[in-house]
Amino acid sequence: MAMLIVPLGYAGYLSLFKSQLIGGLSFAGLANYAEALSDPDFLGGVGRMSLFLLVQVPIMLGVALFLALALDSGRVRGGKALRLLYFMPYAVPGVVATLMWGYLYGRDFGPFAQIFQALGMAAPDFLSPQSVLGSMMNIVTWEFVGYNMIIMYAALRGIPGELYEAAEIDGASQFRIAWNIKIPAIRPAIILTVIFSIIGTFQLFNEPSLLDSIAPDAISNGFTPNYYAYNLAFVNQDVNYAAAIAFLLGAVIAVISYVVQLQTQRAERKQRKSMP
Repeated sequence: MAMLIVPLGYAGYLSLFKSQLIGGLSFAGLANYAEALSDPDFLGGVGRMSLFLLVQVPIMLGVALFLALALDSGRVRGGKALRLLYFMPYAVPGVVATLMWGYLYGRDFGPFAQIFQALGMAAPDFLSPQSVLGSMMNIVTWEFVGYNMIIMYAALRGIPGELYEAAEIDGASQFRIAWNIKIPAIRPAIILTVIFSIIGTFQLFNEPSLLDSIAPDAISNGFTPNYYAYNLAFVNQDVNYAAAIAFLLGAVIAVISYVVQLQTQRAERKQRKSMP
């Protein structure tokens, strides 16, 4: 507990001070927080990651759920090999995965560009300012689909088989069984993956920091809030403002996670009330 509280307390303490050229370090109260709430770099990063959350997370979790249901159905050949294959990208370190995809995206040297050029077509710029966010979504999806699939698949394996047998006797199709039995039964696991994804989205760091060297015109210092806090602390040497940014980022994550949990609980209450 001390290893958690002490660093947080120290970061909170730092966020209440401001370093000035004249006068040195001085108490600033909540001035750093007020500045952050009007900082276009911080707000832009939060907005960019909110868009990332709304687009990438549903796609990633939808694919993970589909794969988990397909494996659990028992109708897919080589289920054990496929589970390992789907999970393998998560075992690749994030730095290596980003560098690998950065090479694939390269307009001058990447294989995608070479294929388009061989076909006599203009190579798409996956790392342009307009495309880099979508390219980053693809990297994160590739990395974490298998991780989320394993969580959902493990939850599916815990559902009693008698429920499936009863549904099949009643003539239910595989789709109806998945929709009415499997998905509701693993709702806690799905919510867990949603919360993990929310936290991971706003903590993105490896992807923008590594792609910055490949596409400096597309990645700004405030591309993501986490990357912005890093640049403030270690490039600009402004640890006090960086601490305030980090605390506000934690508050954003906590609020969004709480809203997701609250909406889920309300949906469950309505479902219970509608049941005979």
